Amino acid sequence: MQTVKISLNSIEKVKSFVNDITKFDFDFDLVSGRYVIDAKSIMGIFSLDLATPIELNIHANGEALETALKAVAPYIA
Repeated sequence: MQTVKISLNSIEKVKSFVNDITKFDFDFDLVSGRYVIDAKSIMGIFSLDLATPIELNIHANGEALETALKAVAPYIA
C-alpha cells in the first residue's frame, strides 16, 4: 500500500480523478480526518472537505502500484 496527498479542488478534477482510477481492479481509499471513503465513489468524495489536500491510499504493489501512481500524478498535491 502507498499513501500520497492529492488535491481535488474542483468538480472537474473529481470527475476526471474517479474516471482515471475506476480503470483499476484494486482499492483506493481517501482519508480525511477520521473519515475513510472509497475513492471510486463520487458521492463519497463530495462528502469530504475538498478545500485541503486529502490522503489517498492505493492498495497495490509492484508494477500495478507504479501504473496507479502515474494515473494519479496530476492530482498529487
